Amino acid sequence: MSESALFYETLPHRTDFAAMADPAQFAELPGDWWVGVSDIEGSTQLVAEGKYKTVNMVGAAVISAVMNVLDGRSFPFVFGGDGASFAVWPAAEGVVREALAAVARWADTEFGITLRVALVPVAECVAAGHPVRLARFQAAPEAHYAMFAGGGLSWSEAQMKAGHYAIPVAPEGAVPDLTGLSCRWSPMVARADTILSLVVVPEEEIDARAFASVAAQVIDIAYPLDREGHPAPAAGPGSAWPPPGATLEAHAQRGTSSVAKARRKVLVETFIAWLLVKTGIKLAGFDARRYARVVGENADFRKFDDGLKMTIDCDFATRDKILTVLESAQDAGVLRFGASEQSEAMMTCIVPDFMRDDHVHFIDGAAGGYTLAASRMKAR
Repeated sequence: MSESALFYETLPHRTDFAAMADPAQFAELPGDWWVGVSDIEGSTQLVAEGKYKTVNMVGAAVISAVMNVLDGRSFPFVFGGDGASFAVWPAAEGVVREALAAVARWADTEFGITLRVALVPVAECVAAGHPVRLARFQAAPEAHYAMFAGGGLSWSEAQMKAGHYAIPVAPEGAVPDLTGLSCRWSPMVARADTILSLVVVPEEEIDARAFASVAAQVIDIAYPLDREGHPAPAAGPGSAWPPPGATLEAHAQRGTSSVAKARRKVLVETFIAWLLVKTGIKLAGFDARRYARVVGENADFRKFDDGLKMTIDCDFATRDKILTVLESAQDAGVLRFGASEQSEAMMTCIVPDFMRDDHVHFIDGAAGGYTLAASRMKAR
């Protein structure tokens, strides 16, 4: 395997999230890689209609489909609420292109949602003045998330929305492999005052260090919060039965069978899991309470995605401090930001194997989160 293909796997793992604000922690992606981007058309309206769990599920499905087509091999990705972005090495481009086309077909077939997907050569991002830079954050012993900087993802998404690099929807009947995609946990009620979702992006041509300084201030303000603002309690998210996302998961897992049949299977599996969590009984070596704890530890509630995104559980005083810093930086022309608040956070999961600890979990606000926050950013 080429040195280029191993680029992401050889990046050092950073365990201090605050360090991710430092541009020096990032390395430039090789020019022969591809950037994948996706976006749900009309996501703000879907959220307004109360379909935020569906929006999150479709966004996470992009990562799940690519993960499965790459047979679980590590690759950099980031969840954005109403879409996802990632990067892959040259040899993966063909199978990933097919997977994205299939996910777009699935989103339309199952939910009537138009999912735009595209693959953009990294070399063209660089030629346009927007490199793709990466770092690797270790959220927990077995959970790692990519952090992106440089502007390449944002440029690629803008190109996709303009109709460039688009991947056509697969023919009717195409079904992506979404094994492991689920949303079984109950919403996580704010332990403090509110769940705050933030989307913060640097202004064009701004010095990366100026933006990094503000991002570091925001992270520092949130640091004293319980678990640094993590919306999941230390014991992990709660569960109820039947789970609120059972039907959505059935749409993801049904393949060519009926939604009703897939939902029955989900209900049986989730009932067993719910019973094990409630009783603490271990089954065939599976410790449900430990699993719930690891879910919380692994969850992705903050990230760098050509900017800073956070969904945190915070008190009103901390919220006000963060917003004051961001408003001042926005007035100074350093950045743009949007915020949304809600009483709960929610989680969408990709769990290829319950017996391993490398499952990933995406947290967003439970009433629109990142999608609403992005829609509220002021244009300059």
